[in-house]
Amino acid sequence: MPQSSQPVGLPAELLSSTAMIAACRARDFGRIFKLANRAGFSNARIARLVDITQSRVGEVITRRQIKDMDVIERVADGLRIPGHMLGLARRGWESPPTASPAHADTITAPPAHADPVCTLPGVDLDSILAVAASPRLSPATVRALHSSIEDYWRRDDEHGGETLRPAVVGQLRYVVDLLKEAGEGEYHRNLHGVAAELARLAGWTCFDARQYSQARTYFAQALQLAKAVDDRPFMANVLSCMSLQATYEDRPADAIALSTAAQDCTRWHGGTPRVMSMLSMREAFAHAAMNNRTATHAAIKDAQSHFGRISDSDDDPSWVAYFDETKLIVDTGIAYGRLGEADAAEPLVTDALRRGHEGNQRGRAFHSFWLARIQLQRGNLDQACRTAGGALAIASAVDSERVTGHLREFHQLLLPHRREPAVRTFEMQLRAALR
Repeated sequence: MPQSSQPVGLPAELLSSTAMIAACRARDFGRIFKLANRAGFSNARIARLVDITQSRVGEVITRRQIKDMDVIERVADGLRIPGHMLGLARRGWESPPTASPAHADTITAPPAHADPVCTLPGVDLDSILAVAASPRLSPATVRALHSSIEDYWRRDDEHGGETLRPAVVGQLRYVVDLLKEAGEGEYHRNLHGVAAELARLAGWTCFDARQYSQARTYFAQALQLAKAVDDRPFMANVLSCMSLQATYEDRPADAIALSTAAQDCTRWHGGTPRVMSMLSMREAFAHAAMNNRTATHAAIKDAQSHFGRISDSDDDPSWVAYFDETKLIVDTGIAYGRLGEADAAEPLVTDALRRGHEGNQRGRAFHSFWLARIQLQRGNLDQACRTAGGALAIASAVDSERVTGHLREFHQLLLPHRREPAVRTFEMQLRAALR
């Protein structure tokens, strides 16, 4: 068959197959390429369509995954995989083409009367949003977008944000495009809020992966989007994320400045007691990083005071709902741990872990390593190794470089004790977990 008569992209029956839908949802590009091979797409042809080398196609099929966003988009465009299947925004070529017998095999959008949910079985909420052809907005559109963000955060807690980021960035681009169609008014403001939340989430996933420069770019975008609609509490939320990142980057002076700016930003602009408590705790982390005991204890006291004023009538923004009593307790324990006040820290972190972290696997792993570190500060080497060993299984199931970093730091702290039986046992568990 001459090349000009070959289908532009993958055949519709392959795209609607259960195997392809599952492979796309998992972003298993090796599997996607294998399925394309079976449909008559050689490695050379895939390489040409996707604009990568043929050897790279072979590497992806055998062992190497694709994580670069630009390459993921080229796969979608080259093989004509609808954006929603890969967690991307709707692609430009997905507009319904003019009917033509010469392109009978080309993938076309479903007829206007078709139900897009039924066209491809198994699609989730993100897919439904991305496949929507009309830019017309409604309250349902905004509610659905917020539901999608809630689901992203849930999956971020469970699995980490590394593999989630391409979908978040894709939906951020989709919402920014919607903003161009929204005009002025309430929908325009609501979409700015949605875009700001997605930009913050994109920044957070980069921060969790310790990709700090990229995180700052998305946090800056979130600030600009929130500023455009004068959402001061959300601006404070973003500043608090930047403060936490500065603490991790060993820039405690910047962390303090950002945390106090966050509090100033929202104090007279809708900062509920729960919001102010969370922001005070971020300030405590920053002071603890500078080993300023007086300022750390003062910030913790402020956080507890604000939290004590929380009432059912507060109009809390949804993004601060996670900051409950258990979170206040564990963060207080971690702040004490940063100061080296292990006797005060251990019962607090232990209590928080006992209360549970339903659905938050990363949080449980993160706090378990902090508990192990605090126990080591108290000289309880055997107990610290047991705690860290128990956290390994959780940590290995979460794609979070931040958690991995805490594991590495704990392992470094064990070096002076490496001949001890408890340390040797932990290192055996560590090697097994890393296989």
